[in-house]
Amino acid sequence: MYPDSEILFPARCIPELRNVRPGETWRRLVDRTAQLPETHEDVLAFSLMMIRLGNCLTCDLDSYRASLGCCQCARRTIQSFKGNDSALVARMEEARSELHAARAAQSTPAPDATGQADTNAKTRRANHRVRARRS
Repeated sequence: MYPDSEILFPARCIPELRNVRPGETWRRLVDRTAQLPETHEDVLAFSLMMIRLGNCLTCDLDSYRASLGCCQCARRTIQSFKGNDSALVARMEEARSELHAARAAQSTPAPDATGQADTNAKTRRANHRVRARRS
């Protein structure tokens, strides 16, 4: 219905947030993040921060926010943020830490009923690497 609205904050909106706040700290953060690929952890952390600040999970296509579009909603969210630029950077660092923790939890084998970690996944990865080197 609204072509500029997506389900969650899109990384394509990051460059548009550069001049929303007057602080140099914010501009450096946006400039650095905007140059990275969408799959980079800093872009993902920035997006997670914006999703939380803008309350994207509660947005639906019939809402006023959706009718504005994601980039406009993000600009309003950053404009209305009461903290300083350092508080925004701290929120991004928190989001980055959460991403690291989630990735670590995914790569750590879960213990089975006996309390032993599943080593089969590690063995399969090691065998795959050996086969790949032989090729």
